[in-house]
Amino acid sequence: MKIKSYNLKKFANLLEQLLFTYSTNRKIEILATYLKSLNYKEKGITIAVLTGNLNFKNIKRSNILNIIKSKLDWYLFEQSYDYVGDLAETVALIWPSNGNSEQKDLNEIVCDLKNSKNINNTIIEYLNSFSSKERWAFIKFILGGLRIGFSTSLVKKSLAMYGNKQLYKIENIWNGLEYPYENLFLWLDNKGSYPSIDVSKTFHSFMLATSFDEELIEDVKSSNDYYFEYKWDGIRVQLVAKNGSTTIFSRSGEDISNSFPEIKINCTELLVLDGEMLVGQNYSPLPFNQLQKRINKKKPSKKLLSELPAFVKVYDILYCSGKDIRNRTLYDRRKKLEEWFLNNSNTNLNISELINFKTDNELKKIYQKFSYIEGIMIKKKSSFYLSGRKKGYWFKWKKDPKYIDTILMYAQRGHGKRSSFYSDYTLGIWSKNKVIPIAKAYSGYTDDELSKIDRFIRKNTIAKYGPVREVKKSLVIELAFDSAQISSRHKSGIALRFPRVSRVRWDKPVNDVQNIEEIKKELSIYHS
Repeated sequence: MKIKSYNLKKFANLLEQLLFTYSTNRKIEILATYLKSLNYKEKGITIAVLTGNLNFKNIKRSNILNIIKSKLDWYLFEQSYDYVGDLAETVALIWPSNGNSEQKDLNEIVCDLKNSKNINNTIIEYLNSFSSKERWAFIKFILGGLRIGFSTSLVKKSLAMYGNKQLYKIENIWNGLEYPYENLFLWLDNKGSYPSIDVSKTFHSFMLATSFDEELIEDVKSSNDYYFEYKWDGIRVQLVAKNGSTTIFSRSGEDISNSFPEIKINCTELLVLDGEMLVGQNYSPLPFNQLQKRINKKKPSKKLLSELPAFVKVYDILYCSGKDIRNRTLYDRRKKLEEWFLNNSNTNLNISELINFKTDNELKKIYQKFSYIEGIMIKKKSSFYLSGRKKGYWFKWKKDPKYIDTILMYAQRGHGKRSSFYSDYTLGIWSKNKVIPIAKAYSGYTDDELSKIDRFIRKNTIAKYGPVREVKKSLVIELAFDSAQISSRHKSGIALRFPRVSRVRWDKPVNDVQNIEEIKKELSIYHS
């Protein structure tokens, strides 16, 4: 391949700006402005990269590692990577060439990479041609997983700003669009019609709830304007059925149909249902750790299907008899859903029941009672089905978290903004005279706490295992979690649901931390 010009300055500058800009609104403005400077192919590539939808099937992480082994001192790389914590940044810094390239558009680079007969040589030639910042952007470009604090949700908001369009119109078609997104940009530029998608094969973005402030309970409990439902402890799913075919989508839009083959809906016209996937007999949910045994099983065994049958608690309907009814009120959609269940029998579907109560104390007792629910959902009857998290319509009233004290055992660097800090922790508890792992935590701390923990880790490291540091077992961290179940998959015998750092107990000696047997005795509280 003859090198002409491979400059990624514009794209590298974009990534850098997004990474180091903390204001969400400003991030959105930056991308919207940037898109206006690109041609249609580059616009599409940029969106695909930022949303993780541009994949180079001929390039793996192993390609980069093999290139490093062939061109650089491996020991130097390991030490540098351990310190930096980010592969792209490490390669960018230690690669021997300073690069000096001219402008070349992203489309040319994509074509070169996809058509290369010797991908490692092509990558090497690019790395030699780029400056340090361009190498950083290039590695992230080809491997994906940018980790720059810019989600798909922000991409869609940027597109709405770019084209001066309503966000919900982008949300409604997003999952049916494909790279290079030319029909999307033609519409955004008022040069084409609203993109049409195949709704029978497409995931439709979920409507999400906001956290419920308990102070609002007087406003909602005395009103007939809200439905109250259990917040089931499963995984959110969407069922899309037509002509005897059923597709199951996860919350992220991933097709998980193969993991739950028993979920089938026999209908001719398009039907889209929203609900919670659970496992158990006779619609009686088992703890979440039992559902985990079914997740990611592409071909579940007959034994697994028999012991842990899946079912869906259905609480909303988006399409009925081929018609889109998302623009109708929840009250109307609920009536349609009840009507559908009256006319259709399915042993793997169960309508999510509504909660009836007379007093707020009665509601609070229901809220705290069952181990298989995460809390209560509160939904305004007049709400349309709007993609994304809309304030004032749906609320989630989650149970108060549980707390245990744990001991910091291991730490690893984070990614993106946290690549310079040890932010990922393995936490343990006492078992007889040794500390055993009970959970991992990656969130919950403040920036100030993170800095202090990072300093502690650096001063108290007793061993290194690649990017992982083992620390002196002298720091107590209070861990918050939503629930706990007995689990044979974990060394401690306990699986914690959504563990996160609550606070750092600098004042507490590690000998005061509970042992495993004491924790197990308390599990009865969580299974009540």
